[in-house]
Amino acid sequence: MYTGRVDVTDYLTRIGATADDPLDVLMRRHLETVPFENVSIHERDNVRLEDEALVEKVVDRRRGGFCYELNGAFAWLLGRLGYRVTRFSARVATPDGLSFPGDHMGLIVDGVLVDVGFGRFAVGPLDLDSRDEQHDRSGVFTVRDAPDGELDVVWGEKTQYRLDPRPRTLADFTPMAWWHRTSPTSPFTREVTCSRLTPTGRVTISGPKLIETDDDGTRTERTVPADEQLAIYRDTFGIVLDAVPPALHPPDA
Repeated sequence: MYTGRVDVTDYLTRIGATADDPLDVLMRRHLETVPFENVSIHERDNVRLEDEALVEKVVDRRRGGFCYELNGAFAWLLGRLGYRVTRFSARVATPDGLSFPGDHMGLIVDGVLVDVGFGRFAVGPLDLDSRDEQHDRSGVFTVRDAPDGELDVVWGEKTQYRLDPRPRTLADFTPMAWWHRTSPTSPFTREVTCSRLTPTGRVTISGPKLIETDDDGTRTERTVPADEQLAIYRDTFGIVLDAVPPALHPPDA
């Protein structure tokens, strides 16, 4: 476990929270302040799935990341705050069926599902033992039994992913993290994306498009020039760039 210079107080300051905040508040503050982003992938940075690297990226460098990084760093914080944290592997639901094992990493925290690394998703924890509808700020979620002890997480009527509740380590996700940051068929190499929760919805920059989505589903989208993109990264997401990196594998390549 990481025991370097970043401590719990530094992390809590980064997300604007306190050690006394309940889990749902910690989760929401993380979603509001630490963006889901793949900029590092397009900058060709290495992604080290180690506590030290993840915590220093989120806290010291004030950056975000994708699922392995965001949930990995949050797991460190929650563990230091005394929560029982398990990392789980999930297969994401796609139009072609379920993806590969390890395609996504989430957390089980004291028996509830916590996920700060899936982009637009539940804002609060979900009870994995309940099969009733669970009302979240983002909508209605349901947990359903799946074969072999796995669980489907459903938003409205659409399955988001199938999770395997068996405990995993960060190292277990290294192969899929490498695939996601290098493969021309990975969704993370085809466009530069950055997104975070807001008090009323979500703000996202995807390529040259700025997308703002309200909790009621209202969506606005506009194309912004390169200089404005840099200002949005800086002012909206806290990411200072000299230039927006080009996509590693553009969709039309």
